[in-house]
Amino acid sequence: MVKSLKILFILIAFINYTNAQDIVCSAKDKELFTQKINELNKDYKTSKSPGETIIFVGKSFLKTPYVEKTLEIGAKESLVINLQGLDCTTYVENVLAFTLMLKNNQSDFDTYTDYLEDIRYRNGKLNGYTSRLHYFSEWIANNQQKKLIKNITNDLGGISAEKEINFMSTHRDSYPFLKEQDNFKGIQEVEKVINQYPICYLPKDQIKSQEHLIESGDIIALVTSIKGLDITHTGFAIRETDGNIHLLHASSSGAVKISKLPLTEYLKKIKHNIGIIVSRVL
Repeated sequence: MVKSLKILFILIAFINYTNAQDIVCSAKDKELFTQKINELNKDYKTSKSPGETIIFVGKSFLKTPYVEKTLEIGAKESLVINLQGLDCTTYVENVLAFTLMLKNNQSDFDTYTDYLEDIRYRNGKLNGYTSRLHYFSEWIANNQQKKLIKNITNDLGGISAEKEINFMSTHRDSYPFLKEQDNFKGIQEVEKVINQYPICYLPKDQIKSQEHLIESGDIIALVTSIKGLDITHTGFAIRETDGNIHLLHASSSGAVKISKLPLTEYLKKIKHNIGIIVSRVL
């Protein structure tokens, strides 16, 4: 009940802010953007590597509430800006967007929304609901094509597995936008394309032996055995003082946090997890 009220409160708080990109943003989120970019610029050092910058930005979101389905707003697909509540994917997207801004010495809101659109949508262009990169395996592949990240899983000894991805089309009632037949057919076409390529992942029992090759700031995607689904969760690798890789992520247990357990131990508690995909920010 508390979570439902929190979601309702955040959704009600949204007011439309529209330009050529069809953006939905509240006055509060615009204010939070300005505060965050100013604070980041104040402490940012240009000598930081991409991975170090990812962690620097990622930690600035610590304790931000976890909120589901913040992008499912309105009657049509819009570029939703929500810095008050994040799920695992919107957290990764926002951290990457702010990282690009710091890297390129940019601070304006329009540039931020351009980066977010580029990251969130297929080939960087918002063109309806089906242009959003809903399946995270496609998110990885498409953002690699944009040269924003590099999937290094194969270099870590990853294995390829063929799996039919169709979770959205076979769970149509869970996605309000799929009530529209055009969106439903569009998602089916997306799934057909995804299914032309195997998923390369590092099996759970091999992560420990390859952990020394994972760097802080790498994007970690949790691969699942759930029928029709590719990835259930994502976040960033962060090497803690114990020498182990942990997960910096928007946790469904409540907020953005660093996992108390090392990644290998954390994954043992994730039902259906079979391994990870690792991508490095360029």
